[in-house]
Amino acid sequence: MIIDFKHTQSAHCECGVTANLINDAVKDSDQQLSEALAFGMGQGIFFGYLPFIKVNELPLTTFRCPVGKIFKSVTRALGIDVKWQKFSSVPTAMDALDRELDKGHPVGCRTGGYWLPYFPPALRFHFNMHNIVVIGKEGDNYIISDPVFPSVVECPAKDLALARFAKGALAPKGSMYRITRVPEKIDFKPALLTGLKGAAKSMVKTPVPFLGTRGIRFLGKCVERWPKKFGNEKTVLLLGQLIRMQEEIGTGGGGFRFMYSAFLQQAAGILDDPRLITMAEQMTASGDLWRRFAVKAARHCKGRATQDDSVQAMRQVLNTCADIETRTFKELLSIAG
Repeated sequence: MIIDFKHTQSAHCECGVTANLINDAVKDSDQQLSEALAFGMGQGIFFGYLPFIKVNELPLTTFRCPVGKIFKSVTRALGIDVKWQKFSSVPTAMDALDRELDKGHPVGCRTGGYWLPYFPPALRFHFNMHNIVVIGKEGDNYIISDPVFPSVVECPAKDLALARFAKGALAPKGSMYRITRVPEKIDFKPALLTGLKGAAKSMVKTPVPFLGTRGIRFLGKCVERWPKKFGNEKTVLLLGQLIRMQEEIGTGGGGFRFMYSAFLQQAAGILDDPRLITMAEQMTASGDLWRRFAVKAARHCKGRATQDDSVQAMRQVLNTCADIETRTFKELLSIAG
């Protein structure tokens, strides 16, 4: 059986899964959720440089909220009920998935992307936060709506089981979820204001120096110190890890800023508040600067750095990003009340 489910490609897996699952449940064409609205309502925008948490033995840098928060925040804000499950064994998890599919329910799953064979080899790496929607099964193959792909894909049952029980950091433990109830009428406005306020507070009201816009400045200081502290070889590794987390995992630093800009533009229309258009322009400017930083870092890694690509120049770019985002999120906090 294959469920009649509208697959829409997106830039980021959790935002795409959130929008696709909600749109399937709501059906009303006037209340469809875009990927950008899901990202903004879900308070997806964030920043953290966490040198005490290691990914592949290198510091973690995050440009978005914790995994799962977008879907949870959006469904909570819109009054949508969700059933969540985790499992201790593979057979139990796969049987539970099959039962939901037999009932005609599309099911969201969190997986380790490395074990999904439909990913091109060059894009497969150990990352346990990839969200998909399982929409059917034919023989021993599951039919999957993976929002980062242009159309639905197939995945052998043994590979999906491996992906659902991938080991390592943030292991998914067979996580699956589905929507059980949606309100008759959804009001986007309160959810938009809640999303704006929550994201702004996480960016400019954090009490610790390695999160939010303070975290961007903290990263700039660290980048400037890396050559003297670690030498060039490890600096290249650290910069390479930072670039990958910014530009390859999810939509990264610049990409998330552009997505948040799109959210602010759409929110401006729904809330009838033209001030959000100005905020959107500021976030686009920040996204451009994040991309400029990535280019400088990449030149440094390849041994092609000029004076404009020095660690001091990189820190200056990051400080400018922090300035723009601090101003933007303080203004958004004021707008959201």
